[in-house]
Amino acid sequence: MDDAPRHNDLSHVIAADRAHVWHHLSQHKTYETTDPRVIVEGRGLRVWDATGRETLDAVSGGVWTVNVGYGRETIADAVRDQLVRMNFFAGAAGSIPGAQFAERLIEKMPGMSRVYYSNSGSEANEKAYKIVRQIAHRQHGGRKWKILYRERDYHGTTIATLASGGQEERRAMYGPFPPGFIPVPHCLEYRSQWGEVADYGLRAADAIEEVILREGPDTVGAIILEPVTAGGGVITPPEGYWPRVQEICRKYGLLLIIDEVVCGVGRTGTWFGYQHFGIQPDIVTMAKGVASGYAAISCTVTTEAVFDMFKDDPGDPLSYFRDISTFGGCTAGPAAALENMRIIEDEGLLDNCTAMGARLMDNLRALQARHPVIGDVRGKGLFCGAELVADRATRAPLPEAQVAAVLGAVMKRGVQIGMTNRSIPGLNNTLCLSPALMVSADQIDQITSAIDEALGEICESPGAG
Repeated sequence: MDDAPRHNDLSHVIAADRAHVWHHLSQHKTYETTDPRVIVEGRGLRVWDATGRETLDAVSGGVWTVNVGYGRETIADAVRDQLVRMNFFAGAAGSIPGAQFAERLIEKMPGMSRVYYSNSGSEANEKAYKIVRQIAHRQHGGRKWKILYRERDYHGTTIATLASGGQEERRAMYGPFPPGFIPVPHCLEYRSQWGEVADYGLRAADAIEEVILREGPDTVGAIILEPVTAGGGVITPPEGYWPRVQEICRKYGLLLIIDEVVCGVGRTGTWFGYQHFGIQPDIVTMAKGVASGYAAISCTVTTEAVFDMFKDDPGDPLSYFRDISTFGGCTAGPAAALENMRIIEDEGLLDNCTAMGARLMDNLRALQARHPVIGDVRGKGLFCGAELVADRATRAPLPEAQVAAVLGAVMKRGVQIGMTNRSIPGLNNTLCLSPALMVSADQIDQITSAIDEALGEICESPGAG
């Protein structure tokens, strides 16, 4: 495009990257013959790499993060001004942006009360687990220490969060894992574990109760769930599921932890994904979209009732929450998060997310009607997925390599989308879409048009498959 940025030759940068950078989720043997991709600039939903190639980013930074898009000068200015004034002090003390953002965040989360700062989604969930374990010792004689997690959900990359992750290929070769993390069945009706059943949502929720009774209710302290399963296939919860889950948690005294690392701060059209379903969590974790990637920040948010369990005689040296996150004391995160929240409010991005999410789903359903390879379409707001199948009648999944080829064909058309990959054995077959919340109707159409053409090329052209 005419307004594309101009860059000097960056071959030295690419060479330095190849020689010294260890990339996430990458087999570096490939880089012996192929240059790594180096992203150098972004504006709105568009990014440019070191070769000058432009791409429309439909996955918000590759991992559902840049909710308000690239090039937001006001966020950069807010961070710069704050860092000059006061960049860091350990989280045992407060800061102006830390207090201000906590207040603004809690305004968006009725029933919640306290914000604990750290740096990443993995760390936010680790904090939640430590809260559960310490409560087990302080309130239940150490008994209610087990934490349930759901198949296909993902909660992070540390050893404990992998132990609670329902994606076997992400866990592979990282065990043995710490004990006390117990799986419950997934809730994807398209892949029903029980065949065709009436009220699948209630059946999937009741399966959680069955696990609690098997383990012993006096041993289970919490369950952690994504409001919409993200990397496990963009799984929207079936009708009746969430109210029943809430009922089960209250019946057996489980803390309900909602992992909003992906869904939080507007991604589904509400401030938080759980707010679609009329439930009240005890702990909510968040990261990615909190500051749209402009600074590192995550939050573990609790009710006042959970917080109060750590209030005690100051003379007891083990009574308080004995945790520290060094860079939870960095002021850049809450400063960026405050401006990020202002942008979402002032630009009406929650409404845009709902409207453009509806357009995206309509377009995907139209593609489903045209392409037999699309078996199921699902999503909430600007967080959508299309599951690809080799056979609609049997629902046999399209092989992962062929799904990856679809991504490559979409990229050739100047659009980047995502997919489940190296996560669920035999079921890494869902295309994932999560453009920034300010995406336009024309950009939505550009995304789905690229998918339309790619499916025709990879899955339906002569000789495909």
